[in-house]
Amino acid sequence: MKPDMFRQPVSILVGLGFPTEVRGVMDAYRHLVEWPASQRDGAHSVALKACSAALRGEIEAETARGLFAAFAEKHDLLAPEYNVTTASRLRRDRDPHVR
Repeated sequence: MKPDMFRQPVSILVGLGFPTEVRGVMDAYRHLVEWPASQRDGAHSVALKACSAALRGEIEAETARGLFAAFAEKHDLLAPEYNVTTASRLRRDRDPHVR
């Protein structure tokens, strides 16, 4: 496993409430950078600094994951748990390119 990848992804809701998996530090960093400036707060700042430090190798990716997950929870971004098998099957049914 790459040192910047999370052991377990953080599932968040994006756009119109679609779930996506944040699998590593760079994914988390991108989401934080794209977060609207008017909605940034202390949790955002801490998570962003942690992701930056993890990308530089100063802290573990799992530390950044925990702070990103806390940010996501505070802002009601965490996706509800869903059955991965069901989600995969639904995706196959809808997308002819997925086998």
